[in-house]
Amino acid sequence: MPRSAPDDAAKMFRLFNEIGILQQLSRAMLERHLDGLTVLHFSVLNHLVRVGEGPTPLRLSRAFQVPKTTMSFTLKGLVARDLVRLEPSLEDGRAKCVFLTDAGRRFREGAIAAIGPELTEVMPHLPAGLADDLLPGLTRLREVLDAARD
Repeated sequence: MPRSAPDDAAKMFRLFNEIGILQQLSRAMLERHLDGLTVLHFSVLNHLVRVGEGPTPLRLSRAFQVPKTTMSFTLKGLVARDLVRLEPSLEDGRAKCVFLTDAGRRFREGAIAAIGPELTEVMPHLPAGLADDLLPGLTRLREVLDAARD
């Protein structure tokens, strides 16, 4: 029996609902290891490692889909803790570009190491290979959604 569009939509809603709940739970878990910073602070550090350094605050605000004022406030907190530095853009002297500091790299790596034991505690309760099975599909879903917003 072929599936109907409403069935597909309901299944996708359930998928996104589960992802949303996982995001809330994982955010709380991660923030316990961020020494007063938020997941957005950590995500900026992680983004700079994953995608590359030198974006403008406006480009970061678009990447994270937050207002420019929110990103400016986030970057101000990271600069105050010496986790990122802002430098004038070589292309546009009015703009600034964001770069990780050595302290920012160490902070990111330390947070990842600190959350490791909590993640390890969860693993025995899950089927073996679950991450290997889920990651390709979730990565593809992110790529599709990322492309759709542009």
